[in-house]
Amino acid sequence: MEASIRRACPGAVEGTPPGAVAAVIGKIARLCAGEPQDFSDAPLDRTRIEPFAARVFTVLERTGFGETTTYGAIAATLGDKALSRAVGAALGANPFPIVIPCHRVLAAKGAMGGFSAPGGAATKRRLLEIEGAFAAERLPLFTR
Repeated sequence: MEASIRRACPGAVEGTPPGAVAAVIGKIARLCAGEPQDFSDAPLDRTRIEPFAARVFTVLERTGFGETTTYGAIAATLGDKALSRAVGAALGANPFPIVIPCHRVLAAKGAMGGFSAPGGAATKRRLLEIEGAFAAERLPLFTR
């Protein structure tokens, strides 16, 4: 992680995170340990997010804890299902994974799809399991 940060921000200096950032770090650690967390109050600097991605993230953030959506559904909400690949690209560049819950986005027909975090789709599946997205009461009664 440190090497990745140094590549992205060559002048970065290690330090103690501000209280609000430390709180989010603690929530991520607890989530990864299996304890559900709410990130809706996380202070995010969105000033460098390009406009299309910002729209994608706004739609995605309406997907609640333990729920999933698809790239196509987000694209349709944005007005054109043909934007599915662009939605995927925006999510792949998400600067706030987990906090902006790109792990809640599935491919067509509920396929797991990709995930750019370490561990890939296995990490995505684990996060969704922690959130209860695969609980029987959330799954469709009949599949096609």
